[in-house]
Amino acid sequence: MTLAEFKDIFDQYYTPIKNFLYYKCGDIDQSEDLAQDVFVKLWDKREEVQLDTVKSYLYTIANNMLLNKIRHDKVVVNFAERNKNQQEEYSPEFQLQEKEFKEELEGVISRMPEKQREVFLMNRIEEMTYKEIAERLELSVKAVEKRMHGALSHLREHIKYKI
Repeated sequence: MTLAEFKDIFDQYYTPIKNFLYYKCGDIDQSEDLAQDVFVKLWDKREEVQLDTVKSYLYTIANNMLLNKIRHDKVVVNFAERNKNQQEEYSPEFQLQEKEFKEELEGVISRMPEKQREVFLMNRIEEMTYKEIAERLELSVKAVEKRMHGALSHLREHIKYKI
């Protein structure tokens, strides 16, 4: 694959790959990072890639990278959970930051529009699926998804801590 061919492939598939990742993970920054990584990997493997199968190859790489990222994040969360008691015992600063973050989060959630807050809390606190929420509120699943998207956007916009 020549540099010109790579550039054409990048121009043609970057946005669709980024959107594919965004739809799967819901985080635009993460989807942009992963999409860039997909094309770095394509460049690294350019000698082995067939041009007629490049589209499926890109989507396979993207999906695998996202799954690897999710697995990695689970390991990080599990590690943090196992070591949570130690962190809390030894770090007053950590406890203070956690308390401030919880207060800020509760404030932001309380200022969220009621319909978004309702869907958000049903999903995140009660661990209900979108389908279950839709049935309980007598809405379509699409309406629940839209409200959840609004809730998550509200959180991203108003939380000063980046998590």
